[in-house]
Amino acid sequence: MTNTLTSSGVRARPVAPGGTRRGLGIGELLLDGGFWGRLQETNAHATLQHCLDWMERLGWLANFDRVSDGTAGTSGVPRPGWQFSDSEVYKLLEAMAWELGRTGDPAVGALWDELVDRVAAAQDDDGYLNTCYGHGGQPARWSDLSAGHELYCTGHLLQAAVARWRTHGEDRLVEVARRAADQVCREFGPDGRPGICGHPEIEVGLAELGRALDEPRYTAQARLFVERRGHGTLAPIALLSPAYFQDDVPVREADVWRGHAVRALYLAAGAVDVAVDTGDDELRAAVERQWTRSVERRTYLTGGMGSRHQDEGFGDDWELPPDRAYCETCAGIASVMVSWRLLLASDDVRYADLVERTLYNVVATSPRTDGRAFFYANPLQQREQGAPMQPDAVNPRAEGGARAPWFDVSCCPTNVARTLASWHTYAAFVDDADGDAAGTTTVTLAQYASGDVRVAVGEGELALRVDTTYPASGTVRVTVLEAPDRPVTLRLRVPAWADGATLATSSGPLPGADAGVPRAVAPGWAEASGALAVGDVVVLELPVAPRLTWPDPRVDAARGTVAVERGPLVLCLESVDLPAGVALDEVRIDVAAGVRPHADGALVRARRLSLPDDGTGAPPFTSGPSRPQPDGATADGFDVPLVPYHRWAERGPSTMRVFVPEGDPQ
Repeated sequence: MTNTLTSSGVRARPVAPGGTRRGLGIGELLLDGGFWGRLQETNAHATLQHCLDWMERLGWLANFDRVSDGTAGTSGVPRPGWQFSDSEVYKLLEAMAWELGRTGDPAVGALWDELVDRVAAAQDDDGYLNTCYGHGGQPARWSDLSAGHELYCTGHLLQAAVARWRTHGEDRLVEVARRAADQVCREFGPDGRPGICGHPEIEVGLAELGRALDEPRYTAQARLFVERRGHGTLAPIALLSPAYFQDDVPVREADVWRGHAVRALYLAAGAVDVAVDTGDDELRAAVERQWTRSVERRTYLTGGMGSRHQDEGFGDDWELPPDRAYCETCAGIASVMVSWRLLLASDDVRYADLVERTLYNVVATSPRTDGRAFFYANPLQQREQGAPMQPDAVNPRAEGGARAPWFDVSCCPTNVARTLASWHTYAAFVDDADGDAAGTTTVTLAQYASGDVRVAVGEGELALRVDTTYPASGTVRVTVLEAPDRPVTLRLRVPAWADGATLATSSGPLPGADAGVPRAVAPGWAEASGALAVGDVVVLELPVAPRLTWPDPRVDAARGTVAVERGPLVLCLESVDLPAGVALDEVRIDVAAGVRPHADGALVRARRLSLPDDGTGAPPFTSGPSRPQPDGATADGFDVPLVPYHRWAERGPSTMRVFVPEGDPQ
């Protein structure tokens, strides 16, 4: 297994819009340990095989074999898996493609070859590829666009092929995807079926493939799918309205994300790609408008999106109940996809801030430490302890307070796998807006992790060493190992919460600052500009002391509570950390006592509110001229630790809450 740092793999970027900013290639940043490096290694050594084993065990991979040998739909045995199970295979292939590009691990390469062979063998002569429709006794192709997920599965196939093309080049999977995309264009083009898929994904898959292969037909088809949505053409499902599919309002006219959160966000990602690659400023502005209102009013403190369980969807403005938060892991990943695209398109730091918040508090929360169990939903309050999951069982529930090895609908494990495998490609970007022979190139570190960066700058290269234990500490130290013979601006992100941050350099390229003397930098982009030289050191200090965070008063489900954050981490109170005999719903935080650092979390002063249980059967409400005083409120407080939310439930079943009532009720 090899890790090769190179700036030559410029095509190896998850997204490369048609502007001047580009994300790093697969070999341009290599992590070595730290928060994200450890997660990435666990993903490589445990999660990929875990996902493969479960899909083999449940027969999802054998579905491809039955299509290729002609027995699909004719054996009398029901096809295992939901109609969208093919997409999990494709997401795993995408994760393997990124991992192969990162390490070249021959063991992963052998699994890749075998899996691609099985998938390719199931493709029909005309390019159609699906194991649930169109064969033998199966339903006809495209017979259920609302719920069939055929185009959704194809979209994930295309994204897997893009990952392979960006990390390796042409190969068999890329050719399979090209044929599948051609078939979709023939079937659903301007002169074909006028339909759309109930679950967006084909849009982003086609846009990415069109960009990668320089094939405008795919971009045009993606645009056509985006423009068709919002006209009520999909057949309804049960009690779900057209908003569930984002088929109620055209994308250009919508002001906010609504309906099924993952669908809404995948559609938005595809719309941004189409907008950027076709120069459609109106379409891009529409997604930016939707992002702004949705983040302001429909997004949890963790970055999680989706407050309703019935449709896994967005609620109304300010409808953010902590205990009923759905916050599907896949919605968090889709949110990262959208914000990353908007960041490259606009250079607006707020998108990078949301990426960080969501990565640490949704994506990193899902996998168990060993990478073999996952959260599907991510509530901000757990009222009952989750029952321990059986290690060999499929969990039929999407929520339950404990990570499960696999789900009946198991979209999240493979989505986590592909995201962690490509995490380092979202951490930085290069802007060559002025990158002519004498111009300045800007290299931006948008996320922080220890590792080595090497990017092409004009005819030369910029090589950086990043050392940090972030988010455990706020020190980010960047050392220049190699510098081009031209000006380079190095930018580091100062998160919106980081009031009091400082930046210093060893050689003084900072305007108005002496070498080695820190200067205050405001939230946003902090620049070290000029002729960087080998040996220069830039040090960013971010204040990661714990802080109190209050919800907007319009979030009625959280009114009267307070949360604690530390750096980018949302903290939570778990019942396992409470004194004996104290229940979670009895705890009140003493805000006046402040908040102190504790390990990698925080320590707060709390009081116990002990309420009587007289067994009268009376309702929990009291009428009268004044508010009744609680019985048994303790006069003496106690210290209680809060831990990073991403680690909750790692120590066994527990109750948990992020927003804790403050003070003693009066």
